[in-house]
Amino acid sequence: QVQLVESGGGLVQAGGSLRLSCAASGSIFSINDMGWYRQAPGKQRELVAVITSGGSTNYRDSVKGRFTISRDNAKNTVYLELNSLDPEDTAVYYCKAEVRPRGGFWRSYWGQGTQVTVSS
Repeated sequence: QVQLVESGGGLVQAGGSLRLSCAASGSIFSINDMGWYRQAPGKQRELVAVITSGGSTNYRDSVKGRFTISRDNAKNTVYLELNSLDPEDTAVYYCKAEVRPRGGFWRSYWGQGTQVTVSS
């Protein structure tokens, strides 16, 4: 069984910062891409940032220059540094990882989500 557990969300004023973490645990053989998505009320879930196992990154345009994704492969953990936060960034943030469990096949796993609320 593989689990992703996020932490680090909260309430912050506009212009503030947060750091999200997502740790993968369980019977893991390998992890490929790890990423962060978000879903605001009444909106579809959208990709925020993704990082490959080699460290290549990609961001949605609206967060470029403000958010930074990173990972610690030894800890099976992905991070998202959120800076210059705007009320438009308010959403539930989910992490996703492409994981091959021991004795299993590649598939996507999702975390339970962590709320980020930015007040104006």
